[in-house]
Amino acid sequence: MSRPESQPSLRPNYLSRLENVAQSLGVMAPTGTLGVIIPLLVGKAGNGTWLVLLLIMVAYGLILLCINQFAGRCVSAGSLATYATLGLGRWGGIITGWAYVIAMTFGLASSAPSAGYYLDLVFRQAFGGGPDQIRAIVLTSLVVLASWWTAHRDIKLSTKLMLGIEWTSICIMMLIVGIAMFRSNHWIDRSQLHLAGITPTGLQLGLVFGFMAFAGAESVTALGEESRNAKRIMPKVILGCLIPVGILHIVMSYCMVGYAHRHSLSLGELDAPFDTIANSLHLPVLGVLSSIGIAMSYFACALGSLNAAARVLFSMAKQQLFFKSFGTAHRTNFTPAKSITAVSLIGLVSPALLLAFNYTLTDCINYLTQLASFGCIAAYFAVCLATPFYLFAKKLLRPPILAIAAISLSVLGFILVFSVIPVPPPPWSFLPYIFLVMVAIGATLSLFCRGKAGSIQYEGIHEVPATDDIVR
Repeated sequence: MSRPESQPSLRPNYLSRLENVAQSLGVMAPTGTLGVIIPLLVGKAGNGTWLVLLLIMVAYGLILLCINQFAGRCVSAGSLATYATLGLGRWGGIITGWAYVIAMTFGLASSAPSAGYYLDLVFRQAFGGGPDQIRAIVLTSLVVLASWWTAHRDIKLSTKLMLGIEWTSICIMMLIVGIAMFRSNHWIDRSQLHLAGITPTGLQLGLVFGFMAFAGAESVTALGEESRNAKRIMPKVILGCLIPVGILHIVMSYCMVGYAHRHSLSLGELDAPFDTIANSLHLPVLGVLSSIGIAMSYFACALGSLNAAARVLFSMAKQQLFFKSFGTAHRTNFTPAKSITAVSLIGLVSPALLLAFNYTLTDCINYLTQLASFGCIAAYFAVCLATPFYLFAKKLLRPPILAIAAISLSVLGFILVFSVIPVPPPPWSFLPYIFLVMVAIGATLSLFCRGKAGSIQYEGIHEVPATDDIVR
């Protein structure tokens, strides 16, 4: 069934390359990763942290090359769901779509309490006292509501806000580490260069734990229908965000570990490592600014995740794989308003329920992040699997991309297996099953909506000629 011409949709040719970059950076949350993920990664990989990050960056580069086979030929708000459909058929697209919606929805749900955690830390630094569960719920809810308002209002507003946040907060982090390194004058850390104390088990744990440090670069593909020259720009933006962010993580982690060695700091045990480093330099104001920057980075991650999840849901509704009313945009803002609201409600309720049942804010963040990681891994796996089938059908399959797809699938399989083996204690052991149940519920909804609507209409998918080869 075709959409009436008067029915509003997303605003075409609206976003510039820089605004596309902002979407990827927002979901990647480089400042949040520096402040939270990398210190925890140091606790697992130690002197091999820089090597783990390098290996993960290379692995993500291969995965993103697979994604780019579609991004340079296809424009759709459906993002990875559309790509999987082109290579694996309708049901491959449905499963991938729901996996990615879950990934981005729980990316919102985990980023909001992460922002709340750091806002609460700033509050306690200013006014004293300990953690408070009610305050945590209020701060987390405010982050979700702010994300909802911004995403609902305008995608251009969202991208400009994300770009400003990440640029400012990264500069603060680099300033702190730069001052620390110049004052300590400890540029060569032989323990890291010689990988002292590193074991295969430590590297394995580091690879599994740190894998999500680069997730989100591909989220820009959800803006395909709203971007200028999307087929040309998307592949450049995806890899153009991964490489500098990866180099930033590697260099900053090396400097942080070296400084920690020199000053006997245990990075993996610090709640706010940049605040601790700033205080050791007698620059407490920079420490407070770093905590605010991390909180804002996670707000940007929540906002970017919301934008991506809502657009994939919007695209699925247009294809009659979700309730039809979710496939229309706001008449004034031209944003997928109903999808934004639905994703926001889940992002609001999920952490609030966990906090209400007296789970700590840290536990809440960890559980929801794990659900998001399952969604990302599943969606990446499906697209990497779809790549050779899609290119073979187009008579464009070449040995290099076949090898890249095979390596990517092996890496993702490794990460997935060692995410669940050995079997962790409850409630961690329940999370894979919760994820599978959510995907099954989503697929059932798609089956119901498809049966109600009849045949599927693939709207909003535009391919370029098959001769436009990306990897030869």
